[in-house]
This record gives sequence, C-alpha cells and structure tokens, in this order.
Amino acid sequence: MNQYMIRRRTAWASPAELEATAKRSTEVADAEFSTSIRWIRSYVVEESDGRLGTVCIYEARDADAVREHAGRVDMPADEVLAIADTVIVRPDPERVEV
Repeated sequence: MNQYMIRRRTAWASPAELEATAKRSTEVADAEFSTSIRWIRSYVVEESDGRLGTVCIYEARDADAVREHAGRVDMPADEVLAIADTVIVRPDPERVEV
C-alpha cells in the first residue's frame, strides 16, 4: 500500500459534525474497504471562512480507493496526493488543554 495526503477544505461547520463524519469514515473503511484503505491521522485546520477542514494521511491501494471511500462517506477529497517520503524532525507534540 502507498501513503496519500488528502486535503478536505471547509467541509465541516463544527467539531461535532467532524466527529460524526470521522466515526462514519472509520466504520465504512473497516466494513467495506478493510484491505484497500487505512486512516493514519488527520490534522484539523481552521479555514478562512470559519469552517473546519482537514489534512488527512491514509495508506491505500491507490488514489482511486481514497476517492471511492470519500465518496461512500459523503466527504470531500479536494486533493489526493501520493506521499513520496516522510521526514520526521520531531514527533507530533501532545496537545495540552487550556
């Protein structure tokens, strides 16, 4: 399997909406795409219009599997790019609640 970066712009109005989509995404991937796609992580970004977007990292058979899964879950896949390599300078920091 290869790694892909998926950019989803202005897809969610609230964290609760994003959470519901993430739950459905995992359920659909496990049930229908278990051998062709695996969600690794997502970074949630604040978009300029106040909505939430994401940058997601997936392992997948190919870019079509990523798009197929997104369509099945009814979420955008504005950009799907193959990851050529990974450079880790530091591990992701743990988030501290304020």
